[in-house]
Amino acid sequence: MHWLNVIFLIWQVIAILAVVHVVMDNRQPAKTMAWALVIWFVPVVGLVFYLFFGINTRKERYVSERSMNFLTKRSMLEFAEQQNLYLPEQQKPLIDLFVNQNLALPFKDNQVEIYTDGYAFFPALLAAIHEAKSHIHVDMYIFAEDALGYLVSDALIAKSREGVEVRVIYDDVGCWNVSHHFFERMREEGIEVTSFMPVRFPSFTSKVNYRNHRKIIVIDGRVGFIGGMNIALRYVKGTDGHAWRDTMLKVTGGAVAALQRAFLVDWYFVDRTLLSDRKFYPHAELENNCLAQVVTSGPVTPYPEIMQGFVRIIMGARKYLYLETPYFLPNEPVLLALKTIALAGVDVRVICPRYSDAKFVEWASRSYLREVAEAGVKVSLYEAGFLHSKLMVCDDVIATCGSTNLDFRSFENNFEANIFFYDEAFALRMKQLFLKDIEQAVPLEEVPERMRRGFFVRLWESVTRMLSPLF
Repeated sequence: MHWLNVIFLIWQVIAILAVVHVVMDNRQPAKTMAWALVIWFVPVVGLVFYLFFGINTRKERYVSERSMNFLTKRSMLEFAEQQNLYLPEQQKPLIDLFVNQNLALPFKDNQVEIYTDGYAFFPALLAAIHEAKSHIHVDMYIFAEDALGYLVSDALIAKSREGVEVRVIYDDVGCWNVSHHFFERMREEGIEVTSFMPVRFPSFTSKVNYRNHRKIIVIDGRVGFIGGMNIALRYVKGTDGHAWRDTMLKVTGGAVAALQRAFLVDWYFVDRTLLSDRKFYPHAELENNCLAQVVTSGPVTPYPEIMQGFVRIIMGARKYLYLETPYFLPNEPVLLALKTIALAGVDVRVICPRYSDAKFVEWASRSYLREVAEAGVKVSLYEAGFLHSKLMVCDDVIATCGSTNLDFRSFENNFEANIFFYDEAFALRMKQLFLKDIEQAVPLEEVPERMRRGFFVRLWESVTRMLSPLF
């Protein structure tokens, strides 16, 4: 037998075994078919891609149940007691869902400031760092080695020299282009810096696909930041002449305890150190009825909690549902929910960027956007820069913001964090923010290249959509 025939036979056996492995994993049918097609029709490259990005390790218990219960029960229930907590009856099923699935407790007595660009957010962050007396906790997907990154790291180093405890978690893949020296410089100044799931051979294939996409900062247990902004200069200067529009929240009050808990669970995950001192949960000094829940999700949990919450909010909408996302690749439950309420007459509006920072994802999202538009969703494309904001507001009663994109990766592969507010005043603020953004967007039907497409454009859109579950 000719050696080429032997190689071809070996390849077929390997490909068949890989396809069987995909099928036996019991994923969603669309994702199973996409991986099978890639493995079979893209020889070698498809198999390597599957080994690096497709092998499912979601059931691996990275954080033990015992440590999770320890952190939650002692830290949250003993130190973060609340008096006169009232849960609105209409939102109680959603609140209970998050409590049951995520151990996410609702907290009242919250005050929120909203930042929509780096010019507003980073001065506020630096001011909060300057005021730190006890500890600073940073959990970031990207901590860039640029002028802004050095500015923030210098501020952290200055506080560390004053005796403030500083801990930093950065994602290893998100910071692939950051030099070892950048983080070592902080370590040498007494800052505890740890990467999230470092990607090194031979464990590369089991870790590269599951990333910590959260953006959480907690200072003294009294001030917390959460949203979509990383620590990077592009949020100030923009890229390729396009400003970056994002949403970041500064929270003071009860919900900071939940942000703290999210960080401390991540810290145990990366450092195997349980931090549960009372100083991490000081008593909230505010008193109001602004109710909030911080919800985390990740590939190691039994259910996609944030996605479940999105579906619950969408299907519960009666008047309107507004959402912003930089990447629109919804899975079947979210896609069906959006089309269902739009067809039922709910005012559903979606804003996405007209020009994305990920061209392949932009192409894949086009058919999804047209599909929901055909069902009655009002789709607009943001033109005043790159829209990286991730927010949702519904019926003047519920609003959420965080790191979760409306795509497969955020729902299934990434570790994400969102904060959900059950407060009319805050929901109205987020609604006004959305309506301001839509003034700088163009309706999808007025964009000719998105609506009138030639054969090859339609073919390419269909191919990228078919592969979108793999992104």
